[in-house]
Amino acid sequence: MILLFVGDVVGKPGRRALAQLLPRIVDERRVDYVIVNVENAAGGFGVTVPVFRELDELPIDCFTSGNHIWDKSDGVELLDLEPRLLRPANYPEGAPGSGIHVGETAAGIRVATLNLEGRVFMKALESPFRVAERLLEALDDDIRVVFVDVHCEATSEKQALGFFLDGRVSAVIGTHTHAPTADERILPAGTAFQTDAGMTGPYESVIGMRQDRVVRRFLTQLREGFDVAKRDVRLAGALIDIDETNGRARSIERLLIPHAS
Repeated sequence: MILLFVGDVVGKPGRRALAQLLPRIVDERRVDYVIVNVENAAGGFGVTVPVFRELDELPIDCFTSGNHIWDKSDGVELLDLEPRLLRPANYPEGAPGSGIHVGETAAGIRVATLNLEGRVFMKALESPFRVAERLLEALDDDIRVVFVDVHCEATSEKQALGFFLDGRVSAVIGTHTHAPTADERILPAGTAFQTDAGMTGPYESVIGMRQDRVVRRFLTQLREGFDVAKRDVRLAGALIDIDETNGRARSIERLLIPHAS
């Protein structure tokens, strides 16, 4: 089966690129299952109900997120209402929503999606390693295809999680840093890996935001409001071919597709 993962969708430019490019990719590449990280979809920070409804019109099977999922109050409320919208699984007990979802392809192949957040340079959450292990042990035995979005600041933590889960999941793809890495590969035990899928949004920017405002903040060390940039918009992600009989990845292809806005 073919699984498509799309990296962090940033604001309206990212949503527009996704809406125009995703259906074509799904059709041309015969994609069976689509997972999209949407934690920056509403103005670059979080997701709102109208934005989610807009995205839900697209052929997307599961939505992952990260630390910015908490930035919009109505988006937080969505977590308990929409099981396909995930927050990182290693937040404390009592946090809204869930960090794991099991869906199906049109052919009836069950696919588990697991969302994790790193701890290095981020929040003091429960270990993503131990939480992943616990959730994987609880999955039904007939679920072979497992995708993991590791939302981390540190590349070392993403890579360590990749090797820790190698052979136990189909793919581990990093998000959060918005810069696509050129290290896509199949790890020794059969897990597809990429340190960061990159962002779906404007690349003439600083990780999606207007570069002039970000530069001023670095120069002055004063708070500066951030706005989503608009130019050089691209869709970033990874296309993974998975053997659904054993869950091992056959191949991974890095995607970075320009969008003519």
